[in-house]
Amino acid sequence: QKVKDSMRVLLPVLLNKSHEIYDKIRAILLYIFSTNGTTEENLEKLIQNVQIESDSDMIRNWKYLDVPVISSFAAQQHKYPRRDRSSEETFQLSRWTPVIKDVMEDAVENKLDSKDWPYCSRCPPTWNGSGAV
Repeated sequence: QKVKDSMRVLLPVLLNKSHEIYDKIRAILLYIFSTNGTTEENLEKLIQNVQIESDSDMIRNWKYLDVPVISSFAAQQHKYPRRDRSSEETFQLSRWTPVIKDVMEDAVENKLDSKDWPYCSRCPPTWNGSGAV
């Protein structure tokens, strides 16, 4: 189930003095992952309130792994389209399917967009599936 107001759940954890700094950083990262990024202003407030200015690079450097730390319209526009998996059988503890599963299935079926995936070449038309390409 989705958390309706994640900031309301997050703030008591961040303001609790008994939690370690790395646990607070993890909580901020979970918030960012769950909301697909946050605004620069909101991130600055979180970092200042938790007093982790010296360790803020641990949060900001996720952008180098293509995690949308700072949300913007352009970052949302390039999001990979997800498949509808509502009819698939799931385990009780399984809540979501990673994007890489969709990407790999599209690669196997030769459905990747060559503009977004220039190094994943399509199979030649003469390929009959009998060998590696």
